[in-house]
Amino acid sequence: MHFRQSWNRLRPGASLVRAVDGIDFSVKQGETLSLVGESGCGKSTTGMAILQLHRPTEGSVVFDGEELTRLRDRQMRRVRRRMQIIFQDPYSSLDPRMTVAQLIGEALEIHDLARGREKRQRVLDLLEMVGLEQGHEARFPWEFSGGQRQRIGIARALAVEPDFIVADEPISALDVSIQAQLINLLEELQERLSLTFLFIAHDLAVVDHISDRVAVMYLGKIVEIADRATVFSNPLHPYTVALLSAVPVPDPELEHNRTRIVLRGEIPSPANPPTGCRFHTRCWLRRALENPTNCVEDEPALRVVNGRKLACHWAEQTAQMAAGARDDQS
Repeated sequence: MHFRQSWNRLRPGASLVRAVDGIDFSVKQGETLSLVGESGCGKSTTGMAILQLHRPTEGSVVFDGEELTRLRDRQMRRVRRRMQIIFQDPYSSLDPRMTVAQLIGEALEIHDLARGREKRQRVLDLLEMVGLEQGHEARFPWEFSGGQRQRIGIARALAVEPDFIVADEPISALDVSIQAQLINLLEELQERLSLTFLFIAHDLAVVDHISDRVAVMYLGKIVEIADRATVFSNPLHPYTVALLSAVPVPDPELEHNRTRIVLRGEIPSPANPPTGCRFHTRCWLRRALENPTNCVEDEPALRVVNGRKLACHWAEQTAQMAAGARDDQS
């Protein structure tokens, strides 16, 4: 996904922002693939591109054998019944002028799934499914708490009986106790309805709990993909190692003794990404290896190393170097 932007009125020339650039991954039926990374790395844009809410600049998006980038808007309506999204903000994603019954029932009418009494019964069933009461159908979104609003958003996504759901940081705006309830709800719904999730998040503790596989993004690129246990027990990309070192450990002694890798510097602009490896300007491993030139000159391909895919020229050296890393390195 590349976007054109004008810097300002005094400089009307356009600049190309490479929000998502050359990524390649798949989501298996029935699994939860979590997409993680710092804010601004392209996670949400990736989800929007999969659903064709943002049309990709180039490339391919295949859903159940069908190429989505070639479909027109009317053709996409048929596919979107099987592909839904749960938005991050439970406040702005719901129209405050519509009742809960209207918000959930709208999709049923658009896709000709139910009308009249049948539609109302479907709405009531969906409310019960997500843990809300039947009396809530006549209320407006502003009458609910944040957690309840997100349950309405989940019910709206489920209304058309989808197979695949993009959950775009669905709990990040909620209190911790409510987060746990919604994560448990999503897991229950996945098992009950055989759903497939692309779970976009930055909370690695939640990702560790809900994921089957994890894909790590940095500045529009995927740098590591592996099953959850492999990523959390033995990360190999230097960026993944740094991310996981920042996750708090609920044990004061372990927390005190473990190594923390703090990344130095700011994230580069996607309008002017670094040459070679996009992470090289902040990479603690590159400095430990005395700044090898191939990190600057050659972009690493996403290759298979020790049973996972990752993009790093020196991934094989990561484990031993991370063990000797120090806070002041970074």
